[in-house]
Amino acid sequence: MNRFLSIALCLAAAGTVCAQKANVDQANKLAGKIDQIQQARELIQQAMQNPETQNDPRTYFVAGKIEFDAYDKALSAKMINPNDPSANDLDMANELVNGYKYFLQALPLDSLPNEKGQVKPKYSKDILNKLGGHHNDFFTAGANFFNEKKYYPEAYEAFMIFGDLPESGLFEKGLPIVDPQQIPTAYFNAGLSAYSGNQVEQSAAAFKKARNTGYEQPESFIYEIACWQNIAQNDESKLQEAQAQILDVARAGHEKFGLEQPIFINNMINSLVTENKIDQAISQLNDLIAANPDNAGLYGLRGYVYDRAEKNDLSEADYRKAASIPSVDFETLKNACKKIFRIGTEKWNEIEGASAEATAARQNIKTNYFEAAKKIADQAEAMQPGDPDMANVMESITYALETYFN
Repeated sequence: MNRFLSIALCLAAAGTVCAQKANVDQANKLAGKIDQIQQARELIQQAMQNPETQNDPRTYFVAGKIEFDAYDKALSAKMINPNDPSANDLDMANELVNGYKYFLQALPLDSLPNEKGQVKPKYSKDILNKLGGHHNDFFTAGANFFNEKKYYPEAYEAFMIFGDLPESGLFEKGLPIVDPQQIPTAYFNAGLSAYSGNQVEQSAAAFKKARNTGYEQPESFIYEIACWQNIAQNDESKLQEAQAQILDVARAGHEKFGLEQPIFINNMINSLVTENKIDQAISQLNDLIAANPDNAGLYGLRGYVYDRAEKNDLSEADYRKAASIPSVDFETLKNACKKIFRIGTEKWNEIEGASAEATAARQNIKTNYFEAAKKIADQAEAMQPGDPDMANVMESITYALETYFN
């Protein structure tokens, strides 16, 4: 009885294997038939979930082929009639990315040694030809996902696939790129997609890939810094990592764009100050100021560093110098105004009595601090009217002038 039971069980198991392989065969036959694609997907899903066929490379090869054939059919229809309902951009993008994922599952399984220890891939060549032939389509898929507000993971994944494929090591002869800037642009777009999908760390990583592959515009550097600033503000456990990353990006940005993009030197110096490397920050600024003596922003930045080091006299001198340079920017003027007014207020509070010396000291503060601060504030207001922070400072200065000297 046991012998017959064993035979029956073996026959049942063999029947299950045959049934699943038949599903794969049938799914393969239905590939490319748009009206039966759902049935093909159901059949191949059954095979992927069955222990007897879920580790067979052909299962995933056929799964990927179903998606790529559907994409190719839709693309042909779209070329004839852009409004063909069977050529939906979102469906096509999903088919492309899903097909890629299935092929990626098939490749390592197709390279496993057989019972003789030999590696004889059956499907890898066809897979790589299909992926290489559709490389540029992943960029289009990313754009279509993004336009449909499918930012993450959809648009992000499509752009990353486009960017990663040439250096994936899958293609011995590499992939031809029509425009070399498409790779860094794809990574930049992936960064935008991840950020739009509230995946800030993935966004930062994509922006880093963009700059490391030659993105020519400063936005990639700037957005990468913004990502790490966001991470630092929202995850205290990653504060040190974020600070190190900000410094790294800022240095790279400064090296590439110089003082034309002051955001990079500003973040470099701020990172050093945050790490309490005041002397290093001052040394770097001294060298830059020596080479750029008419750059108001550099004096303002050094004034900020001296302020953090509690060296008020040096800070005040730099802010006054910055405000006197014709090319001074709004933020530097605002910071100079605040610093001079604050020092004036501190000096005012230190004066006691009504002696001639005290009166002269108060008059000096009025002229050289409060009125000087107001002049700078007026200059800033003319440059950028309506700034609420500047309005608050001006209100305080006006109050001091109208109250303290009446």
